Formats: sequence, C-alpha cells, structure tokens
Amino acid sequence: MSSRDEVLRRVRDALGGARGTHPAVPRGYARRLAGTDAADVPALFGERVAENRAAVRHVGADELATAVAAALWGREAKQIVVPADLPFGWLAELDGVRAMADRPVIDVDALAAADGVVTGCAVAIARTGTVVLDGGPTQGRRALTLLPAYHLCVVQAEQIVGTVPEALERLDPSRPLTWISGPSAAHGAGAAAPAGAEGVHGPRHLEVLVVED
Repeated sequence: MSSRDEVLRRVRDALGGARGTHPAVPRGYARRLAGTDAADVPALFGERVAENRAAVRHVGADELATAVAAALWGREAKQIVVPADLPFGWLAELDGVRAMADRPVIDVDALAAADGVVTGCAVAIARTGTVVLDGGPTQGRRALTLLPAYHLCVVQAEQIVGTVPEALERLDPSRPLTWISGPSAAHGAGAAAPAGAEGVHGPRHLEVLVVED
C-alpha cells in the first residue's frame, strides 16, 4: 500500500467508512453566557461595541427619535439613505437632514456620496459586540451599509443575545448575512487594504443606539 493509499484509508476511517455518513462533531463550547456576563446582556453588548472602536449610546424608546437626530447632527450630516421600510418615527425629529428612502433603488454613486445610513439589525451579540444584518425589516439591501462612510444602527434590547451560537439560532443561513464588529479601517482604501487593517468592508464610522424600555 502506497503512502497515498494509507492516507486515504485513514481519512475514510475518520469519516466513518461509508460515503455519506458523518461522525458526530463534539460541540462542548458554551452556548449561553454565565455569571456576571449574563446579568445584564445589553450593558455587556455596549461595553464590547465600545471596545471595537464604535460609538454606542443606550436610550429609552421615547428618546430614540431625538437620539437619531442628535447623532446625525453631530456628524453634520446633510443627506442620508435609509431602507424603504425604516419606521418614520425614528426620523421624526430630523431637521435639516434629507433622508432618501431606497425606493426606487439608489444608485452606487449616490450611496457612496451620502453622509450616512440609518438601519436596524437582525440580531446583536453581547460577547463580541457584533451587529448582524440579514436584509430583513429596517435593514435594507447589503449595499446600503457597505458604501456610506457612516452607519447609525438601531438595536432593540430584545434583539441582543449573549453568544454567537445563540445568534445563529435566530438567523437563517440562506439570507445575505452581514456581520459588523466595529468600523472598517479600510473604507475607501480601494482594492489594496492597509496591512493588518481591522475590517475590510463597511463604514469607517459605526454608531450604535441600544433601545431599552
């Protein structure tokens, strides 16, 4: 038996012999937060978002419109893009900022020229400070959050889970998932991203509003 045949035999043995069968994969990692981390998941999420070099603020539901407006005024934004189904109430306090709904579809040049984008999310992960978008309600298509240099993401407290396995339980893998952990250092850098850059797509500035009752 050649060395090649011996390697293939070992591979077949490791896979259970018969084609189409798969051995059980042990998954002994923690699926839920424990201890002090589990006590206040939204607070932990906010801490991790800040560690990822993104701005984060916790607001009440009745403060959201004011917080959105304040964030955009702080960026001196004049024109933003939003998903077509973004709740009007989120933008109710805007003054002096034009919001362009993505219907009909906004072209690439207009997206890149916008001062920012406001969206919701599908789920957020406390342990990693990550927000996940899947193109569902309040999120729009993927290009909306990849081209503008500033992304203001609204996260409802009930959308925050402790761990990645918990997030996967809520997500449909067939949908276009975008995982965002902090701003992109390579935004606008073209095809050649800086060596060691944190993030190679998405906005240069990420701000998160955590909405808690």
